[in-house]
Amino acid sequence: MKRRNFIKNAAATSLGILTVSSTFISCDVTPADKKAAIIPILKLTKPIVIATWNALLAVETAAKILQNGGTALDAVEQGCRVEEANEDGQSVGKGGLPDSDGNVTLDACIMDEKGNYGAVLGVENIMHVISVARKVMEDTPHAMLVAEGAEQFAVSKGFKRENLLTEKAKKAWEAWKVKSEYKPIINIENHDTIGMLAIDQNGDISGACTTSGLAFKMAGRIGDSPIIGGGLFVDNEIGGASATGLGEEVLKTVGSFLIVELMRQGKSPQEACEEAIGRIVNKPGKDFKDFQVGYIAINKQGEIGAFSIHEWFNYSIFKDGENKNIKSDYFNKV
Repeated sequence: MKRRNFIKNAAATSLGILTVSSTFISCDVTPADKKAAIIPILKLTKPIVIATWNALLAVETAAKILQNGGTALDAVEQGCRVEEANEDGQSVGKGGLPDSDGNVTLDACIMDEKGNYGAVLGVENIMHVISVARKVMEDTPHAMLVAEGAEQFAVSKGFKRENLLTEKAKKAWEAWKVKSEYKPIINIENHDTIGMLAIDQNGDISGACTTSGLAFKMAGRIGDSPIIGGGLFVDNEIGGASATGLGEEVLKTVGSFLIVELMRQGKSPQEACEEAIGRIVNKPGKDFKDFQVGYIAINKQGEIGAFSIHEWFNYSIFKDGENKNIKSDYFNKV
């Protein structure tokens, strides 16, 4: 068998567990052909999960699914559900801080390895909105459902209505009402939107994002988290990215999509995250001192990146069998 055909057949039988690196080698094809053929070095992709903020339990949950042979899509959904059920985390799911009217409204989106996408926006009374977003993706011809329509759809799919406003969140809202002043708070509670990316045993990438949005926001406000290309974007050939922080600034630069496109052009995940932050802070007249934005990214080879405007953004990652939380590098070191 000719060497070229041998390599081709070997690679074809290994697609289930191998991914292609950006590194290349050359070799002779036949004695009669002195030209070199360029072939990819194949590298095994191990299961990897990365999430914004200190979400170690959520990442561990997702990693266990991958270690048991589950898909990246299942992993990110189940990982996000952990945070949605965590009442102590006041920016995701049940216990999330309400809007200016005292209503807890949740946003979420999910994206699979095929480029399919589903989202729900401004949903009340349903805790696991990440799972509702998946139902939108898989069971409807639409990509987004909002507010009462999304809630009704969730109930039709078996999700139960419940009160999402905990006593702790209610007291925080009542204290806020004394002055009723809204302004972004950098790294509020050292926690914010949960964005999660995963690579499974097959090398497929999926992502998810869930949030209760900015605390005490104007009623009806939607940030970047459920918007494709803003809070989340995945391209299975290249990689994925997710955002946290002030959603308005992420949306203005289509941050997650930008990062994936920069990786497509050859930048590493770290370089892409840093340039995406640069697009925000280098805008003429932009005063970034009072708001935070942070990004995480992963490429097809399993390389990761993270960067933020200000200090103290961190991310949780499972890689090479280890689950840990890491402080991100940041732009504003003045």
